[in-house]
Amino acid sequence: MKGENDIEQVIQHSWDLSESQAIILQKELALKVIKEDQLNQVNYIAGVDVAYSKNSDRLVAAVVILDAVTLKQVESTVVEGRSSFPYIPGLFSFRELPSVIKAFSKISITPDLIVCDGQGVAHPRRFGLASHLGVLFNIPTIGCGKTKLIGDSEEPGQKRGEYATLIDQSDKVGIVLRTQDHIKPIYVSVGHRISLPTACKWVLRLAPHFRLPETTRQADQLVNRYLAHLEDK
Repeated sequence: MKGENDIEQVIQHSWDLSESQAIILQKELALKVIKEDQLNQVNYIAGVDVAYSKNSDRLVAAVVILDAVTLKQVESTVVEGRSSFPYIPGLFSFRELPSVIKAFSKISITPDLIVCDGQGVAHPRRFGLASHLGVLFNIPTIGCGKTKLIGDSEEPGQKRGEYATLIDQSDKVGIVLRTQDHIKPIYVSVGHRISLPTACKWVLRLAPHFRLPETTRQADQLVNRYLAHLEDK
């Protein structure tokens, strides 16, 4: 990963895996997840999203870099890819990360924090896409999903900042967080090198006006614009 930027993929593994091999690898790499704060000063935050073509196996991955104070976009990139790994719940990272990693290789600014549109440890094997990406790059990472993959919780209060704990098999795997008054909550979990309370503070800071954090909103808008352009060709 060295070359155009300072983002180094510290762990390498094959992406040409069977379902059973992917599950074994998840269990191994999950042991490397750090659930405590290991953040330096956060100046730049990356948002990551992937969109799929309705007409083919083509996908589009985007990385946006936001200024941590202004939340303005300072850099972005989009790459096209193919979904070679099958659609299997709990194994999305094997389908999406090859293209996401390629997108990161084209970014010149190294982010201090990454926010993924997906799960971190709120995952059956405690190793969702956010944890996978964080461990591969060894960068602090947050999982921030629009929908729940696992776990049970009470309904959080209706005010911004109110939350409920997400529990799976007696483990605290995430937080159901209300980012705007009377709007559907989102699901926040540790990706890597960050604590759950700190992850929630950052997600709230990144969502001043809308349900989703600006990292996700801007990456989502970018992939959908690009995909619409491709589909029109």
